[in-house]
Amino acid sequence: MLGRSLKRAVMAIGVMVVLPSASAGPPVGDGFCTWEATGFAIEQPLCGLQGDPERGRALAADQNGGNCLACHRLPIPEESFHGTVGPPLDGVGARYTAGQIRLRIVDEQQVNPFSIMPGFYRDPMLGNRVADDYWGKTMLDAQQVEDLVAYLVNLK
Repeated sequence: MLGRSLKRAVMAIGVMVVLPSASAGPPVGDGFCTWEATGFAIEQPLCGLQGDPERGRALAADQNGGNCLACHRLPIPEESFHGTVGPPLDGVGARYTAGQIRLRIVDEQQVNPFSIMPGFYRDPMLGNRVADDYWGKTMLDAQQVEDLVAYLVNLK
């Protein structure tokens, strides 16, 4: 069990090179949709997409996906390891709106510049990841972000 928790923590921490970004507009280039943060929220769904809470739940637990469990506790009892680096996400939907949750997933540093949470949908040209294979790519695509938002907003 310790090996798995260490792997999750390393995976979560090993992807952080973060710079702020905020803009607005439709998909550009390789499908990246620009976005606009106002009042600590991104009110409009990315690319106009609708999220699926079931896919979002699966993604939150997926070590190769959102990997939210690396840092956060979530109501996903079948997973044995839940991180404690970030705040627990039980009830997050009662504390934040969908737009506020979206901004935190897209780029938490827009809310808290000192956060160690990586920006999962920052402008890919800012270089979220260090490895050459990931240059110019977001950590999650717009649909995955919207799936996570749909899952988390329902956690009352």
